[in-house]
Amino acid sequence: MKIICIGRNYADHARELNNPLPEKPIFFLKPDSAILIHNKPFYLSGFMGSIHFEAELVVRVNRLGKNIAPKFAPRYYDAVTLGIDFTARDLQNECRKKGLPWEIAKAFDGSAAIGPFRNIPSRGLQNLLFRLDINGSTVQEGNTAHMIFPVDELIAYVSKFMTLRTGDLLFTGTPAGVGPVKKNDRLEAYLEGEKLLDFFVR
Repeated sequence: MKIICIGRNYADHARELNNPLPEKPIFFLKPDSAILIHNKPFYLSGFMGSIHFEAELVVRVNRLGKNIAPKFAPRYYDAVTLGIDFTARDLQNECRKKGLPWEIAKAFDGSAAIGPFRNIPSRGLQNLLFRLDINGSTVQEGNTAHMIFPVDELIAYVSKFMTLRTGDLLFTGTPAGVGPVKKNDRLEAYLEGEKLLDFFVR
């Protein structure tokens, strides 16, 4: 099982980090050791610098696929949830300046919090509202209609380069509003009004 993460898929988020809008999807991977489930606490590491939250819609792959056409992409996922892509921002910025890979800043243990999965809504995935609250205040609000590359295009693009397998997870990008977490923060994430994540930073 692999975790495929899409970067810069919301224009407002790309702008807030002073990044250009992508012409093609940008993706990177996290290992399965990054998964944080059952609302277990996220533990800060003192040596990693500032850790940022990034709330995202997460799609679960349900069958083997390669070179998938966009029109057939809905056959390859069966459930959706919310996730937090934790990012060691100081390390990421350092890597970017040096032209180095980002894995050290993105793929560490516990960096992919995910909630329980839900069935795909009958209307599909392209007009879903989600938000992240920290300590009772909303810090991120997103609508999948604002994705630069919709889910079906992401499935098609990624499958050109690597085979998708049952159980793979696709983090689809984050809207604007990202920022650092601190000890004892409470993170609550909602999809269409349903709370799917509720955990603490320790």
